[in-house]
Amino acid sequence: MKPYLGPWFALLLAIVATALPRGSENSEASLESRAKAAVSEIRGTVKIAGLRQPVTVLRDPWGVPHIYAQNQNDLFFTQGFVVAQDRLFQMELWRRSGEGRLAEILGPAALLRDINARRLMYRGDMKAEYESYAPDTKEILEAFTAGINAYIAEREKPGGPGLPLEFHIAGIVPDPWKPEDCLNRMAAFSMTGNALRELEHAQAVATLGADRASALFDFDPAVKLDPAPGLDLSGLSPRLLHDLMGSDSRIDFPPYYMEGSNNWTVSGSLTESGKPMLANDPHRVMAEPSLRYMVHLVAPGWDVIGAGEPALPGVALGHNQQIAWGFTIFGPDQQDLYVEDLNPDDALEYRTEHGWEHMRVERQTFVIRGGPPVVVELKFTRHGPVLWEDQKRALALRWAGSEPGTAGYLASLAVDRAQNWSEFQVALHGWKLPTENFVYADREGNIGEYSVGLTPWRKNWTGLLPVPGAGGYEWAGFVPLDKLPHAFNPAAGFLATANNKMIPDGYPYNIGFEWYAPYRVDRIREVLEQAKTDGHKLQIDDFERLQSDAVSIPGRQLVGLLRQAADHPTAQERVLLRWDGILGQDSGAAALYEVYLQALQGWVIRHAAPARLWGVLGDWEANQILGFLEHPTADVFGSKPAEGRDRVLRECLEEAYDQLAKLEGTDPEKWAWGRLHVVRFRHPLDHAPDARLFLDLGPVARQGDGNVVGATGFHGDLFEQVEGASYREIFDLSDWDKAVAINTPGQSGQPGSPHYADLLPLWSEWKYFPFLYSRQAVENNATDRLILEPNP
Repeated sequence: MKPYLGPWFALLLAIVATALPRGSENSEASLESRAKAAVSEIRGTVKIAGLRQPVTVLRDPWGVPHIYAQNQNDLFFTQGFVVAQDRLFQMELWRRSGEGRLAEILGPAALLRDINARRLMYRGDMKAEYESYAPDTKEILEAFTAGINAYIAEREKPGGPGLPLEFHIAGIVPDPWKPEDCLNRMAAFSMTGNALRELEHAQAVATLGADRASALFDFDPAVKLDPAPGLDLSGLSPRLLHDLMGSDSRIDFPPYYMEGSNNWTVSGSLTESGKPMLANDPHRVMAEPSLRYMVHLVAPGWDVIGAGEPALPGVALGHNQQIAWGFTIFGPDQQDLYVEDLNPDDALEYRTEHGWEHMRVERQTFVIRGGPPVVVELKFTRHGPVLWEDQKRALALRWAGSEPGTAGYLASLAVDRAQNWSEFQVALHGWKLPTENFVYADREGNIGEYSVGLTPWRKNWTGLLPVPGAGGYEWAGFVPLDKLPHAFNPAAGFLATANNKMIPDGYPYNIGFEWYAPYRVDRIREVLEQAKTDGHKLQIDDFERLQSDAVSIPGRQLVGLLRQAADHPTAQERVLLRWDGILGQDSGAAALYEVYLQALQGWVIRHAAPARLWGVLGDWEANQILGFLEHPTADVFGSKPAEGRDRVLRECLEEAYDQLAKLEGTDPEKWAWGRLHVVRFRHPLDHAPDARLFLDLGPVARQGDGNVVGATGFHGDLFEQVEGASYREIFDLSDWDKAVAINTPGQSGQPGSPHYADLLPLWSEWKYFPFLYSRQAVENNATDRLILEPNP
């Protein structure tokens, strides 16, 4: 798997190396004691300016806050206050990343990333922006950010406890929050696709021509790359945009990675309770703190529980009194690169169908930690920001995020209050970023699915390559919501999505041609169909097992090919031929399969493409490798393709066996996939002296890979998990208190908190905790009670 994360965490080394002097007073033990002393107070009574009436916050044993307010303003004020108690430092980095202000705390190494973030900021009409969401969005944001500021003020007041430890380690202080901070476009940028893919395709076309280049990519529906007549694609490559990445980036992987997720819902006819059930496990970056924050919001007009991103109000996925929902990334193409021809006599002019047009130029000042401010001219054509230029041409980006209403996940404020399928559909009209495949269930017994998001309508090109900016390649608007894929109460009795292609054959809109392989969704459907055939009525534990399922469909396929090739199998080959196809963490055969797949990937890429493109194709997935192996051709495998393929299968397995012996020893009985495949939760400040052992968590052995339902995706041949389901939820609509969920490593980002890593043991064993909803159940299980009272 190829996650997209980014480099800013490493840049914090420049801060933390000088923020704390080395010495015994800053040892791990000292940091731990200071962290515990700085943990937010979650019990007792606190008077807070800005509240109108008292609010009760009950935290359950797993750190989930259940907020009970008497009015909407206090509800979101308290959500801002409570989430800041647990995640203020994470929220500060999120905000600075979106605003292009990381260099203020990280120094000059973050400047290029900041420049790109400011290029992508929303510059449209603010009235249209707010009108695109729920009607009360602005007042909710005002209350939410006021609550964050109240927490900061409480910590910084004379005699107060001071800011959380992370701020002292980093040597920074948070600025006051304002509503516009929550309109961050970078929160969803990484999931919009596909500017960098366009440059990959362009490099392949420039090297091989359109026909041969098209064969290297797994387009669905099948389509050939369509370079615009006369457009020079030479010199274009993903390297040009290497600093373009979203605000949740952490490790330096390409930002066009479309993160995977699973969801499914089944009707009451297939369940033990007779009511629908729904499951969701969105896959994102593995990090400390978790990307998701769980919360329960109760006030007049509100009773919603679930998870979302810490710096945003409301709940992104979860349930209210009547409906439940979850999502996976839909994945249509929401980005297009335009090659703008520059005027040789004036570099600020670019060609249009009407002649030369002058770019709009903004002068932006960037404050740089450890150096003088830098003034940068940001340039914009009619298509959007200029991301790269030389003396002859420029690349301008048009993307959906420049449109009103595209702050990631903010449309959830409308979804949270929908009470039935009709209201749910109305709420989805405002959901523009990121694009999602929503699954739905309600207490009346209905289930449904809707693929939503602001989807460009391209009438005369695919969107797979950069196009001329001088005319002829403009969006014809956006695909209407009712023309996007959706279903309601299907005859099959269930619906499932896993980032697979949702558009039907013959779909009339060019909205995208690159999707995840269908392995995960095929396995989900296989399990649900089998239960249906067997007459087995589904329960919560069935869904738990399915969310952790490690059966590898591509593994089965590859072993099938090997079985045909190895008519007289060697001892090495028999290790795989006896494998059950399950990527268990204790399985030696699973380890051999993964190393084998890497070896095959390298061989196929080297023989299918010239060396210049090996780096471009290094992200090939199992389905692409298997496509070459299942349909061998002479240009890759030689004059006798089937025989050549079989020889490669056997030689690469021998190579993989030797490689695994170097990694885990010569005794295959002692091999285990979990020795190679681990997850680590790294804190952004783990470069501080003595902090790594205190802040970081793991390694933890893992099962699976990115192609199984219990996805644990890794990058290249490192095998370390870097993406997957940090949050999982399962709902039985017969009784909301039957719900279970898990987050990881914990609800709190404060390293001294008991909820910093308490969920990791459950999560690592694929277990859950009760996701309580009724007031009685919450009261019966609450471990901490905080009363916030108005302070006139």
